[in-house]
Formats: sequence, structure tokens, C-alpha cells
Amino acid sequence: MRYKAIITSFILVFSIPLALAQTGNSLKPELLEQNEEIRIALSAAPEHLRDGAGIWVLTTEGYRQIKVSENNFTCIINRDHPFNLKPTCYDAEGSRTILPKVVFFGNLLHQGVPVDEIQALVEEKFIAGEFTAPSRPGIAYMLSDEIQNYNPASGEVESFPPHLMFYAPDLTNDDVGAPSDFVPESPWLPFVAYQGEHGFMIVIVE
Repeated sequence: MRYKAIITSFILVFSIPLALAQTGNSLKPELLEQNEEIRIALSAAPEHLRDGAGIWVLTTEGYRQIKVSENNFTCIINRDHPFNLKPTCYDAEGSRTILPKVVFFGNLLHQGVPVDEIQALVEEKFIAGEFTAPSRPGIAYMLSDEIQNYNPASGEVESFPPHLMFYAPDLTNDDVGAPSDFVPESPWLPFVAYQGEHGFMIVIVE
């Protein structure tokens, strides 16, 4: 197995295409059959953590926790855009600090609230202290091969490789000597994609 390190930082939301933002995008994420939702969510975690992991699923009423964690890991399909499916399994620190924002974002998206409006509400909650950044290093597993991510540059939904994410709040491009733009041809170069309170160092697993 070979690892390529990419350093990135983001607030767990990808940028919405300008055209959708301008028209007040009201698209809603796809609802999956519950067993399929569970399967995909758990696929984010290493096999030895799956049986004890907590599970959240998106229902007609929004996200619902259907299993409490027995090992401090919690799995969910993160939906931060109507077209995105991002199976993620957070450790205890991520479950405490990041998961509440993921649930909040997904619930509003499910209600048809435009992504840009949700982003603004998230920023307000960070300012108010209702959402906080991780207070220590930790890991979020995204080892699923079923990650779907909308690319605003191409206008297409693309797959993304399995990877690990290590919390690195407020890491910047200057901190790591990274270029100002991500270079797809050289994905091993360190790069901070979204500088902010929910920062991650991403390691691509091949």
C-alpha cells in the first residue's frame, strides 16, 4: 500500500458553483434505502471499527442516529452539497466537534436551504461558539471507494479516492510552504484547500 500526503483545510463544505448560488439552489440530497445508507456509511471505517461504530442516517425527517457508538467512532454519509456523498467515520474528537456541524448542514440541505445560506449560518454558529474546532489531533476515516464529490470546475460529480484525514485546525499554505493553487498532476504536494477552523491533513490511500 502506498500513501500520498496532501495537506488541506476546510469547514466540511465544498464551494458551490456560482450559477447555483446565484439562482438560490434548492436541490435536495438523494435519500438512500436505510440498509444501503448504513452500508456506505460504515464503509468509511476500517473493518475492525465497524461493528462498534455509531451510525447516523439521513431520513425523510433529516439525519437520525440509529446506533450509539461503542468504540468512540461515529459513521455518517456527509452531505455538504446536494450531489455529494462522503462516507466519513469520526473519532471521539471529531464526533464531538465536527459531527454536529455535519448533521446541521445536512438537515438544512435536506430542507432545501441553499448551500450558500447554510454556509453563512455555519459561520455565525462558529462566531457564537456553538460550533468549535477540534481541540486536539485526531482522525476521520474516509476509506470508502464510494465517495462522490461535485466538482464546480467541471460541473460533474466525480469519485474521490479513499483517504485518511488528520485534524489540523487553521493550518495555512504559508505554514507548509504550499503553492497557491492545487496542482492535480502533482497530488502529493502539500496544499491547503480551505483554510479554517476545521482543518485536515489528508493522506490518500492507494
